[in-house]
Amino acid sequence: MANKIYVATRKGLFTFVRGKNKRFRIKQIDFLGDPVSMVLPDARDGVVYAALNLGHFGPKLHRTRNSKTWEECAMPALPAAAESEAKKTDSVKQIWALETGGRNEKGTLWAGTIPGALFNSRNGGDSWTLVESLWNRPERKEWFGGGYDQPGIHSICVDPRDARRVAVALSSGGVWLTTDSGASWQPHTQGMRAVYVPPERAFDPNIQDPHRMVQCPAEPDVYWVQHHNGIFRSTDGVASWQEIKDVKPSVFGFAVAVHPRDPDTAWFVPAVKDERRIPVDGKLVVTRTRDGGKSFKVLRKGLPQEHAYDLVYRHGLDIDATGKQLVLGSTTGGLWLSDDQGDSWKNLSMNLPPVYAVRFGEGR
Repeated sequence: MANKIYVATRKGLFTFVRGKNKRFRIKQIDFLGDPVSMVLPDARDGVVYAALNLGHFGPKLHRTRNSKTWEECAMPALPAAAESEAKKTDSVKQIWALETGGRNEKGTLWAGTIPGALFNSRNGGDSWTLVESLWNRPERKEWFGGGYDQPGIHSICVDPRDARRVAVALSSGGVWLTTDSGASWQPHTQGMRAVYVPPERAFDPNIQDPHRMVQCPAEPDVYWVQHHNGIFRSTDGVASWQEIKDVKPSVFGFAVAVHPRDPDTAWFVPAVKDERRIPVDGKLVVTRTRDGGKSFKVLRKGLPQEHAYDLVYRHGLDIDATGKQLVLGSTTGGLWLSDDQGDSWKNLSMNLPPVYAVRFGEGR
């Protein structure tokens, strides 16, 4: 099982480490007081990346090679021509997704930003290149913001079989796939529908609002999406999507995790949608399916069941490489760990700043 948890929050990056008593405790705090929008531990070389959103001072990207000292690295930025064309979205506001390339592509990183831009680095963040083939798609003119005022790429899935095959999801602009390392892109939302637009546009790929997309490492043709108005699953490499309906207590939410070896097992954190965005009936629960969405179990043991208003953001749920551990972080500073695939939860903290992202890591 994983021995380390990285928690990116509105007021810093908190690192929890499992001690000899097998309990997780805060061992290190970095960037205290600063909003950390994303964290990425790179298992290929041990480097950890942290993306900051410093408001007036702009977004920044840092990395550490030894978990002790941090260095600032290059920040993805739009070229001058792209900034001029973008008009209102004339600069990168935030790194919203950060993922590694293939196992054998040491130093290769992908970054998704607000506005909806995708960047690639081949040198561990020393420099970044805008993926212009996606930025220049004419469909981008129809993309719009979901939770933010501008569209943003929040999910990047690199196929473990072929690192040239990368799928991205953005709010609001659907799912896009490249099979040639970003040289060309095609939209892939067949079967997705949106209920927040006129009926004649419900299946339009450019206005779909996937909140989070994940891919099963052992069965890479299987993807799960938590959409604004439902749960969707693909079993053919995003060529088509099937809607999972009638999930209680709600099909709305932001986070989703898939078991690393069992593509039929996935977890979600349901909530009341649109203006409220709180747990249903004030009870924080996780739902789990073990049969590809045919049925769901509501998991609540150890989670607050009265006057709980914890919202879990897109990256606030993670699963470790064994498929046994889950970690859950909320907007009210709660952090919970499950060692039994969500059947029960242990509270690690109720006093953190609002949690933006959680990630399991290795080492001590």
